[in-house]
Amino acid sequence: MTYEELKAALRVFGLGERATLQEIKARYRELAKRHHPDGGISEDTEAIYRVIEANRVILEYVESYRYCFSEQEYPEQDPEERLRRRFMTDPLWGKG
Repeated sequence: MTYEELKAALRVFGLGERATLQEIKARYRELAKRHHPDGGISEDTEAIYRVIEANRVILEYVESYRYCFSEQEYPEQDPEERLRRRFMTDPLWGKG
């Protein structure tokens, strides 16, 4: 898979640069229901194939992604933790 293929798949799904696995799955269900030939509302008969291929590409990327569980990387993955670490010792915002 190339980065361009991944970006094309994200465009099919209408997703930005960040999405949770839950959001990806929900979007797939929505698009598959909309474009399914047995009851979807889409006139484009090829749309379901684009949706299925986009889902395959995105899930391939997600499944091969290596998560970092180091303490240094954790704040980058969790915005609340990043804010907590940055402002918790501040007398105005944190506990002082």
